[in-house]
Amino acid sequence: MKLFFDFLPIVLFFIAYKFAGGDYTFNGEIYHVEGIYAATAVMIVVSLLQVSYSWLMHRKVERAHLITLVLVVMLGGATLWLQNPDFIMWKPTAVNWLFALVFIGAQLFTDKTLLERMMADHIQLPTQVWSRLNIAWILFFIVSGLANIYVAYNFEEATWVNFKLFGMLGLTIVFVIAQSIYLARHAVEVSK
Repeated sequence: MKLFFDFLPIVLFFIAYKFAGGDYTFNGEIYHVEGIYAATAVMIVVSLLQVSYSWLMHRKVERAHLITLVLVVMLGGATLWLQNPDFIMWKPTAVNWLFALVFIGAQLFTDKTLLERMMADHIQLPTQVWSRLNIAWILFFIVSGLANIYVAYNFEEATWVNFKLFGMLGLTIVFVIAQSIYLARHAVEVSK
């Protein structure tokens, strides 16, 4: 359920892109709305609702959701304001590369990797394994960002929208499964 909640803005972006574009009549005037702009507006609203819901229900918001919200509002707002889809196309890359920087910073400037801080209460791993996992995540975020830009600038917009949902989600799932297999070889479960 959490994975669905995390990916809800992307799923609704995809749905809006596929179904919300077209010609609309308002006060006798006909307006043409491109799917990318409708989808961007939906993603901004859904991201705001997602963060608001988390705050109202739990009195906290995950940093990843906050970072994503800020980038969605900034880059999505620029997309709508300037009528240029390049800004929203850069959002997945910006999010991934920002996460890579955070993971790099934790690795270089603190005594524990970010993954160790998040998961050490649940599993025990040697320091070297935590470090390898952290580096794997850094590489994953960098490669995901590069893949997004490659698809955005080398394929049609509709292909990029499909990749944004299915490709990025697929890459993430495959990577998490690979990480789980690696973790299972080295992990010792912490009993509480």
